[in-house]
Amino acid sequence: MSGDHGYKDSQIDSGSRVNDSHKHKDKHKDKEHKHKDHKKDKEREKSKCSNSEYKDFSEKKHKDKDRMKHKDGSLERHKDKHKDKEKRREEKSKSSGDGKPKKEKENGFASPPHIKAEPDNDSFYHSPKHEKSLKRERDDDDFEFKPKKIKIENEKKAKKRKQLEEEDDEEDVKPKKKTKDKKGGEGDGKKKAKKEPEEKWKWWEEERYTDGSKWKFLEHKGPVFAPPYEPVPSNVKFYYDGKPMKLSAQAEEVATFFAKMLDHEYTTKDIFRKNFFKDWRKEMTSEEKSKITDLNKCDFTEMNEYFKAQAEARKQMTKEEKQKIKEENERILQEYGFCVMDNHKERIGNFRIEPPGLFRGRGDHPKMGMLKRRIRPEDIIINCSKDSKHPKPPPGTKWKEVRHDNKVTWLASWTENIQGSIKYIMLNPSSRIKGEKDWQKYETARRLKKCVDRIRAQYREDWKSKEMRIRQRAVALYFIDKLALRAGNEKEEGETADTVGCCSLRVEHIKLYPEIDGQEFVVEFDFLGKDSIRYYNKIPVEKRVFKNLQLFLENKQPEDDLFDRLNTSILNKHLQELMDGLTAKVFRTYNASITLQQQLKELTSPEENVPAKILSYNRANRAVAILCNHQRAPPKTFEKSMQNLQTKIDAKKDQLADARRELKSAKADAKVRKDEKTKKAVEAKKKAVQRIEEQLMKLEVQATDREENKQIALGTSKLNYLDPRISVAWCKKWGVPIEKIYNKTQREKFAWAIDMADEDFEF
Repeated sequence: MSGDHGYKDSQIDSGSRVNDSHKHKDKHKDKEHKHKDHKKDKEREKSKCSNSEYKDFSEKKHKDKDRMKHKDGSLERHKDKHKDKEKRREEKSKSSGDGKPKKEKENGFASPPHIKAEPDNDSFYHSPKHEKSLKRERDDDDFEFKPKKIKIENEKKAKKRKQLEEEDDEEDVKPKKKTKDKKGGEGDGKKKAKKEPEEKWKWWEEERYTDGSKWKFLEHKGPVFAPPYEPVPSNVKFYYDGKPMKLSAQAEEVATFFAKMLDHEYTTKDIFRKNFFKDWRKEMTSEEKSKITDLNKCDFTEMNEYFKAQAEARKQMTKEEKQKIKEENERILQEYGFCVMDNHKERIGNFRIEPPGLFRGRGDHPKMGMLKRRIRPEDIIINCSKDSKHPKPPPGTKWKEVRHDNKVTWLASWTENIQGSIKYIMLNPSSRIKGEKDWQKYETARRLKKCVDRIRAQYREDWKSKEMRIRQRAVALYFIDKLALRAGNEKEEGETADTVGCCSLRVEHIKLYPEIDGQEFVVEFDFLGKDSIRYYNKIPVEKRVFKNLQLFLENKQPEDDLFDRLNTSILNKHLQELMDGLTAKVFRTYNASITLQQQLKELTSPEENVPAKILSYNRANRAVAILCNHQRAPPKTFEKSMQNLQTKIDAKKDQLADARRELKSAKADAKVRKDEKTKKAVEAKKKAVQRIEEQLMKLEVQATDREENKQIALGTSKLNYLDPRISVAWCKKWGVPIEKIYNKTQREKFAWAIDMADEDFEF
């Protein structure tokens, strides 16, 4: 250590001599002799404490800032500032006592543990580089941004005061350059840290569990509950029979659910109003029940206006307010939106519990308007591994149960009160578990491709069976195969909307035409399918199918079952006998995927550009959506968006006409002048015309695509029924960017397909 001190002392002595010779050559000679020995002693004292070094460095930084502020000042002013600084430094060195270093250490300016951590040769010589490394040890997060500012300032200073800088100032800048290099390294490290989460887990390259377990380790934080009810302000009134009435908290909360929907069509439906009023009265006090007896006398207008104003205020929020909400949502996502499964961080799909409200349902659901109750921790079953850190319920509450079942994929579950169905918190579609399930689904459909001819031959043979149940089963299977109908589940009357599938078709749902529109043996289907979507189709069938249907309809009333000797259990049991894992949905998946592959081969032309190829893809996808009856109501903004698009097309046509006129004029000019300049002008005009033609074609393709997709939902089949490897292979074969077919979320969901499929993939 003594060697280090000696080296340090000699450095300081030589440094002070250089400074003296440069800056105080004439004016401070006497003063220098007078304090020379005293100054040496004090400088030695300073070398023992890194804090004074820190002060020196900070003073130099202040000098730099002063120079930036007075960059237009003269050299004399610059020297005067140095003199002032030197005086201050000498005064500080005079006033420093034995107790001061201790005090400074106590205040945290000099940190002994950090000095001990680096006991090498230069442990007492703190360059700016070393100072920043100390800061980095203390606070990595703060360091990420602050040094970059310093770096930029120093670069500017170095350029602007190159002429004025003296030798020791230049020495101060050099370590900063080193710091810049180190910061560059830090910056690179930061970039790498950002990229690390993007390195995807290629679970499809690993072996799958064969014992039926879905995971070995599962840890998560549990669900996020809906926020508690906030009462409306006292000036927002509820009126009954024209008079204001104060409601209890429970009754007011349910009233707000109805008030928010006041402008919606639902609140005009009798069944909705009846169910709401019945459930609302259950939340009222006995006094409220005695007063409020007729929903038609209730006035929710002020409440409705209040919530509209709230919605408008949210739209008018400042950028800072929106950013604050965004940051809070991001914090919640980072805390609750991820779990650890088998040593991998996986995204959770729906980690927020649905807030209470009024049940809507699809179509004319008999339970619409009923109260969806608030889900509490006491309703929740948690699923995680035994050796994990179990999720904690909110203070003062407890979970219904904590399970450790690794044969299931859900993280939490509860039973909702409307239909008694179990709701689950599951992983995100991009997770291993969901991806494996998708992959397995499409592989099962590919297995069906190998034996579908045998199955079809068998059900055709069964049309002639002597047993009615076998004939009905065979005709139903034909419809499931040819029309991609869902099997249809048995339902309790009055519990759900009147929706049917193949097995639950009634006599009233079909009509038979021996001949119509030039076609023989036509069957007309008209019924409500899943989600109360109407299925309407007229299709010619084989003669034996037609004859069997006539037989099934004999002596039956419109409300009787068409297949009275068949249900989904019987059908699924038969499908399992035909092929392991075969269900009606596998038929839908197989027919959807094979249709897409065939349509893409027919519609794609090698000569087409990328927008035209995408139109061909969407048309192939549309054929599948029609097969699967994936319909939608035209968007409310459809007409307006089409008008806007047509305006753009018209403007582009005008632009093209102008460009063509300019090209014609340029060609005429080139014929007269015949020089290089006019030739170049003609080429430029040609390119402009080509560019505008391409832009116009893109807009026209877009308009065609929108019009054709007005009532067709392409997304359902694309995400659930089409093997993504078909789309990936098509993109790779024809040079279409995968981003044009799948958005970011969809690419994450189908990462396994994007990685494993090449352009030669065949379903």
